[in-house]
Amino acid sequence: MPTKKAIGDKGETYAQKYLRDKDYQILECNWRYSRAEIDIIAKHNDTLIFIEVKTRSYDYYGQPEDAVSPGKEALIMDAAQRYMEHIKYDWQIRFDIISIILDKELNVKQLKHFEDAFFY
Repeated sequence: MPTKKAIGDKGETYAQKYLRDKDYQILECNWRYSRAEIDIIAKHNDTLIFIEVKTRSYDYYGQPEDAVSPGKEALIMDAAQRYMEHIKYDWQIRFDIISIILDKELNVKQLKHFEDAFFY
């Protein structure tokens, strides 16, 4: 049985490949500020995108995206603000969620991309 970390790492790898296949430029992975971590920071066209990846090996207790609480959103938005200050970025941004369910062999069973998932 894979660990939660192994499942999460595999999901982030799948999410990065998915984004690259859609012509997103990956700028950072697992960028940390204080207590927050942004799983993926990417750029697509003229938009800077902060992406939370949620991966599960089952959906018995709901979809992975349901685990992104308002508190988690607030932490990510705060970290995003710090990242934008760090790179002196001041134009269009977006917050996305990529939700992944893996099968027993850790292959993608379901991948959903929610663009503009946070209402800020």
